Amino acid sequence: MSTVPSLVEQLAAELKARGQMMATAESCTGGLIAGACTEISGSSDWFERGFVTYSNAAKTELLGVPAALIEAHGAVSEPVARAMAAGAVAHAHAHWSVAVTGVAGPTGGSPEKPVGTVWFGWATPTGVFTEHQHFEGDRATVRQATVAHALAGLLQRLT
Repeated sequence: MSTVPSLVEQLAAELKARGQMMATAESCTGGLIAGACTEISGSSDWFERGFVTYSNAAKTELLGVPAALIEAHGAVSEPVARAMAAGAVAHAHAHWSVAVTGVAGPTGGSPEKPVGTVWFGWATPTGVFTEHQHFEGDRATVRQATVAHALAGLLQRLT
């Protein structure tokens, strides 16, 4: 698996070549994906903005995720990840987005959604795609694995 800086460099090259922008919508990673993207100089050429929507209210207010959707499925769910990704593109000047919502731990898990559960959403010009992953490890490990998987998933869809 590629390292995060390598994934970001590849994303940058792909997006710049297309003249397109991306945005992030993050819950469990708290801005780490946006941070990784803006770590390299010149990222303003392809990184438009990041939304850190840690609370349910922020998901609704900033991304337009319906409160009823969160109430029906929970924040850590496929429908919410899908709505977050779509909302990021709708509320930014971006063509692409990645959204993550999960349980990084060590608290907050449940039998249905144990610690390490993460839903991903990727909004592309052709639609929104979602995926579920479960990562083992402590909070930092889950968050770093989420960042890497989110970036790799976006790169895969770009190429």
